[in-house]
Amino acid sequence: MSNKKTAFTLLTSLVLVGSLLAGCGDKNSNDSAAAGNGATAEPAAKTTEFSFYYTGSQNVDDLWKTLIPMFEAKNPDVKVKPVYVASGTGAQPTYDRILAAKQANKGSGDIDLYEDGIDSVNKGKNDDIWDTLSESSIPNLKNVDENTLKDVSNLAIPYRASAVLLAYNSDKVKDAPKTLDELYDWIRKNPEKFAYNDPSTGGAGSSFVTTALYKFLPEEAIHNSDPSIMSQWGQGIDLLKDLGKYVYGKGIYPKKNQGTLDLLASGEVDMIPAWSDMVLDQISKGQLPATTKMQQITPGFNGGPTYLMVPKLSEKKDAVYKFLDFVVSPEAQTEIVNKMHGFPGIKLSNMPQEIQDSFKGASEGYRTFNLGDLGKEINKKWQSEVAAQ
Repeated sequence: MSNKKTAFTLLTSLVLVGSLLAGCGDKNSNDSAAAGNGATAEPAAKTTEFSFYYTGSQNVDDLWKTLIPMFEAKNPDVKVKPVYVASGTGAQPTYDRILAAKQANKGSGDIDLYEDGIDSVNKGKNDDIWDTLSESSIPNLKNVDENTLKDVSNLAIPYRASAVLLAYNSDKVKDAPKTLDELYDWIRKNPEKFAYNDPSTGGAGSSFVTTALYKFLPEEAIHNSDPSIMSQWGQGIDLLKDLGKYVYGKGIYPKKNQGTLDLLASGEVDMIPAWSDMVLDQISKGQLPATTKMQQITPGFNGGPTYLMVPKLSEKKDAVYKFLDFVVSPEAQTEIVNKMHGFPGIKLSNMPQEIQDSFKGASEGYRTFNLGDLGKEINKKWQSEVAAQ
């Protein structure tokens, strides 16, 4: 990802207001033959139901509760069974279930579609559990950037994206930090006015911690999952330990992404790392004050797509393909932008012009970290050496 300066500051004045498309079309019914005409009723169309497992904050569940009825209204032969795993309860058991089913020769474990991040894409590639996706079965895949698909070997579809950045109270912060060093300097000069959440409870805090650990390493290290790199985390851990004296409560780390957003909303702190879509959503709903602004720093915090993956042993793949084709259509993607304030998963050139204009330069500047299982080790290290001090 390229380093841009402060594209997100332009977004804070933007409220993308979209009409909820009800998707409540008439139910199909098979009428009996009229009495006495001798006609035979058409057989009822077979309906295929598949199970879709996804996780995230409440806004993710709200999104699918909008998109699924829209799809089903257009495709009465397909029924989507949503299974929501609330954020913080962990999606790992879902992945483990898919893998265990494969190993036991029991198909996909009744999981036909799965939503998660890049780590699950990569694990599934190694465990050979994801289906390879193509335009022949999902025509609208042509709307997705080919390089993004190539990065995941066509084993997953990026259906939306977001990024972690700085969210701050512009009444209190007149000149927000633009670089990592400026941010750390601001934290020290404004004691207890900055907060980040426990990294094991949300991606915003995890991004802040990971960015600090990799500040002193070569840029390519953010794509290295070799455990030997853990020996090079020392300077970053020392930095976080030092900052602990200056953060909220002199070392209080709220739970979950929402924990720090609540502190910003109440005025207890003036700046936090946060997910862009959560900030924009809560500004639009009045849950964060209109004075809240956002800014990406250089080098940037992490960001990137959320993916949809199809277990290759699913017996419902044709129905799933039909659903995925809808998800990467401009119609569904517009709803994603309007409802979640996220970046679209398809190329901007395929979106309505007003959405193209609103995102010019704004979806750049973040970095994509691909650390494999090292994220768990980072959390352990932070807990034992930073939080416990």
